[in-house]
Amino acid sequence: SLAIGTTTGYRLFSLSSVEQLDQVHESNEIPDVYIVERLFSSSLVVVVSHAKPQQMNVYHFKKGTEICNYSYSSNILSIRLNRQRLIVCLEESIYIHNIKDMKLLKTILDTPPNTTGLCALSINHANSYLAYPGSATSGEIALYDGNTLKAACTIAAHDGPLAALTFNSTGSKLASASEKGTVIRVFSIPGGQKLYEFRRGMKRYVNISSLVFSMDSQFLCASSNTETVHIFKLEHLTDSRPEEPPTWTGYMGKMFQAATNYLPAQVSGMMNQDRAFATVRLNISGQRNICALSTIQKLPRLLVTTSDGHLYIYNLDPQDGGECVLIQKHSLLGSGKMEENKENDLQPPLPQSYAATVARQSTVPSTSTMPGYSEDGGALRGEVIPEHEFATGPVCLDDENEFPPVSIRDP
Repeated sequence: SLAIGTTTGYRLFSLSSVEQLDQVHESNEIPDVYIVERLFSSSLVVVVSHAKPQQMNVYHFKKGTEICNYSYSSNILSIRLNRQRLIVCLEESIYIHNIKDMKLLKTILDTPPNTTGLCALSINHANSYLAYPGSATSGEIALYDGNTLKAACTIAAHDGPLAALTFNSTGSKLASASEKGTVIRVFSIPGGQKLYEFRRGMKRYVNISSLVFSMDSQFLCASSNTETVHIFKLEHLTDSRPEEPPTWTGYMGKMFQAATNYLPAQVSGMMNQDRAFATVRLNISGQRNICALSTIQKLPRLLVTTSDGHLYIYNLDPQDGGECVLIQKHSLLGSGKMEENKENDLQPPLPQSYAATVARQSTVPSTSTMPGYSEDGGALRGEVIPEHEFATGPVCLDDENEFPPVSIRDP
C-alpha cells in the first residue's frame, strides 16, 4: 500500500504486481496534504494539510466519513500508527493515542528540539515501541514502550544528531543513522545492544532520507540525497551454522577476526563494519525519496518513490546482491500507468541477475500465498485479523477484507 500527499489532496495505491499500480482511493477534499498515513490495508487514514498544520484528521475513506480530528499546540511534523497506537510528533512533544477509540493516553512533554519530527513506531502492535531523539546535539535514542506507557531505555547510538530511525517488522531491532550519514547501526530491542554496524561511505556526508528493513529482517535499505541506494544484509550472528570447509580464505578470515581482539576499539570497530550487499544507481540526485523492500510476485523487490511523483521498482538478488536491476517505472501523479524508460527501455543489462531471470519467467502473479493479511503487522502471514481486535465504537474497520493485501509500506 502506497500513500502520497499532493497539492490537491491525497491518493492511495495498491501494488500486487510489478506491471500494475492500482489506485484504491483519491480525495480532493483537503488541499496541500503533507502527511497521509494509512493503517496497513484498512480503511483508516490520517491526514494533515498545510492549510491546518496543527490539526490531524482521521477518516474512514471507504465510507467517506471523518472519524475524528484533533488539534495540537504547534505544527504536526509526523504521524506513526499501528493497530494499537497512534503517535503524533510535534517539535518538542509527542502525543500517544489509543487507536481503537482515539483517546489520548500519554503526552511526552519537553522532548529535545526535533525539527524534522523524527520518530519511529514498531508496526507490531504487540510490541509497540516508540523511538525518538533523546538529544538535539548527540545521537542519543530514547526508547519508549507504547503499551505500558513507560520509558524503556536510552541508546547512545551516534556521536552526532540523529537523521533516521526505523524498527523491523517485529519490533525486535532498531536501525539508526546520524546526520553525517556515514555509519548505520542496528540495535536489539528492548535491550539496546549493538548488533550490526554498516558503513555507507566515508568520502562525503549525506542526508539519509529513508531507512527501512525488509519484512523478514534480512535486509536493511538506506537512501539519501545522492544517486546511490544501499542495501545491507543482516548476517546471522550465532555460531550454530555448520563448520565451513577449511579453505585459505576461511582460515584468513578467522585469523583476521581473532586479531581484532588485540587491536584498539576504534580500529577493530572499523574492521567489523560491513559494506553494502546490493546497490542501486538512481537516474536522479538531490531529490527526497522513500524506499521499501517488499516481496511482489514471490520475488524480493526494492521500491523507490521520489518527490517528483514516480515509483521505481528494482529486482533484488537475495543470493548475490550487486547492482539491482530497474524493471518498472510508474507515475503516481498521472494515470498511475507504467511509463517507458527511453534511456534503456527497462531492459536489464547482461549478464542478467538471478532475480531478473526469475522475474521474466513468472509473468502471472500468484495470489494463492496471500490470503487475508500479509503485512505481518502483529499477525502471521496469511492470518486474518480477528474483528474483535477493533473497536465497536467510532473506529470500526469492518470492511478490511475487501482490500488487497499490503505489498509495501511507506516508511
